[in-house]
Amino acid sequence: MKLMIVDDSSIMRRAIQKYLSPLNLELVATATNGQEALDQFQTTLPDLVTLDITMPQMDGLTCLSRLLALKPSVKVIVISALSDPGTGLKALKLGAKSFLPKPFTETQLVDEIRRVAGGPP
Repeated sequence: MKLMIVDDSSIMRRAIQKYLSPLNLELVATATNGQEALDQFQTTLPDLVTLDITMPQMDGLTCLSRLLALKPSVKVIVISALSDPGTGLKALKLGAKSFLPKPFTETQLVDEIRRVAGGPP
């Protein structure tokens, strides 16, 4: 399964990548904002995307809608410090498969990826 990580924080991108290294995922792209994510998405067509909401140039919710327009089957997990229920609900209504508030543990992220990707628990 091909993975793209989208977050404006290099620390968060590295943490997600490190946490997910034991899983059988191929990291095909990383992006620091929504516009960069769209550009990379069109050339790599990942199956799974972790997506921050608060980013420069294009926010995650706008990016989410555009990613799904390009590939409706993509599974998007929104990961954000905006942990209020309204933000998570909006992301899910727009088509995200999951919402994971920051900070999260390695176990929470791995479990959520497995659940969304349909892998073993």
